[in-house]
Amino acid sequence: MSSTATDVVRLLTVKGETLAVAESLTGGLVAADLTSVPGASKVFRGSVTAYATDLKRDLLGVDAALLAARGAVDPQVAAEMAAGVRKTLGTDWGIATTGVAGPEPQDGQAVGTVFIAVDGPARADSGSAGGGKVEALRLNGDRAEIRRESVRSVLALLLKELASEQTGNERAQDTERNGGF
Repeated sequence: MSSTATDVVRLLTVKGETLAVAESLTGGLVAADLTSVPGASKVFRGSVTAYATDLKRDLLGVDAALLAARGAVDPQVAAEMAAGVRKTLGTDWGIATTGVAGPEPQDGQAVGTVFIAVDGPARADSGSAGGGKVEALRLNGDRAEIRRESVRSVLALLLKELASEQTGNERAQDTERNGGF
C-alpha cells in the first residue's frame, strides 16, 4: 500500500465520494494499491482492466473511430477511459492508465509513453461540464518500473485533483479527524 493510495482513500472518505479505475498497461495494479488500504471499500467501487483495445470500446465506451485512427495509446483514449469507467460503475471519480510498458513499441508509440487521466465532478471554478484531466508521461526503466511509476502518477494526479476540490471546512474536518496531519 502506498501513502498516496492511503491519502486518496482518506480524502474520498472525508468527501463521501466514490472511485472507479480503468486500467490497461497497469493491469490491475492501481486497483490493487487502492484495495490494500484499510477502509477502501467505503470509496472504491471497482475497476475494469481493459487490456485489449476492443474492451476499451465495448466496456468503457471509448470511441471506435478514435481507437482506429490513433490506437489505444493516446491522451483522448485515456480521457474517455476515465469518463467511461466513471459512468459505467456509477462513481464520482474515474481514473485511467494507458500506455506502452514494453518491451516493444505499440501503435507507433515508444516504450515508456503513458497517458493517465482523471474524470470527476464539475468544479464551480472550472466552468466545464466535467472535471477531466489528462497527463502525458515519458517514463524510463524496465516494464515493471514503467508500470509502477504509472500507478504512482495516476494516484498522485487524482490526489492533486481531490485536494484542490476540498473547501476550507473539509480540510479542517480532515485535519481534526487525522490528529492534526
